[in-house]
Amino acid sequence: MTVPPRVLTVAGSDSGGGAGIQADLKTVLALGAHGMSVITAVTAQNSLGVQGVWELPAEAVRAQFRSVVDDIGVQAVKTGMLASAELVETVAGLLAGVDAPVVVDPVGISKHGDALLAASALDAVRGTLLPRATVATPNLDEVAWLTGVRVRSEDDMRRAAEAVLAYGPRWVLIKGGHLGAGSAAVDLLTDGTAEHWLRAPRHDNRHTHGTGCTLASAIAAGLAGGADVPSAVAAAKEYVTGAIAAGFPLGGGIGPVRHGWRWGA
Repeated sequence: MTVPPRVLTVAGSDSGGGAGIQADLKTVLALGAHGMSVITAVTAQNSLGVQGVWELPAEAVRAQFRSVVDDIGVQAVKTGMLASAELVETVAGLLAGVDAPVVVDPVGISKHGDALLAASALDAVRGTLLPRATVATPNLDEVAWLTGVRVRSEDDMRRAAEAVLAYGPRWVLIKGGHLGAGSAAVDLLTDGTAEHWLRAPRHDNRHTHGTGCTLASAIAAGLAGGADVPSAVAAAKEYVTGAIAAGFPLGGGIGPVRHGWRWGA
């Protein structure tokens, strides 16, 4: 019997189902892999925003991680919401013992502008988490938070990538969706030497909750299946573009992307 690639997501729970652990697991399944989870925080969250956040103890995060990795094993890990400096450092320490590619989505603020990471965690993200990353996937707000670089044009994306790479990830994907100009959504993937510009149609759809989680998880699924970084990122970009195009209204605010768009679900 064929065993699918195994992807572990380390992130927070989104009770509305559009982002976080829920989006990660849907994405991984949609791309033919087996998803496993380490929950770092529980949120009360819906289409309007985040109404509450409850961080889990480091001991609980460590126990979940060890349970999965020691028995089942992993072929890729994706990190998302880590909530606090203590959890960032805990997860970074756990990742040091894993021989698998790691996709770090440095989640700081939700789609609705709610804080998902303590301000005091910035140094821990820079000093302990980013050096563990095979690929880091910051959006433009996260780039500014991490490096102070403000991206206002495509030309600025190279400077932003250099600034993030200085913290140690092997590759960085600067997500340019927030530039908000033109007919294309443009991202830059680079390891400091090779450059890959990824362009996709910009869809006029406000229902984009979970985009970042979905993209990072799709990259992890590709890496778990044996793809190299540029191939995994290109395939993930194609998948998330379709998911954004098919995003749907849910509740009274911003709805989610559609993870099952390829089979009409």
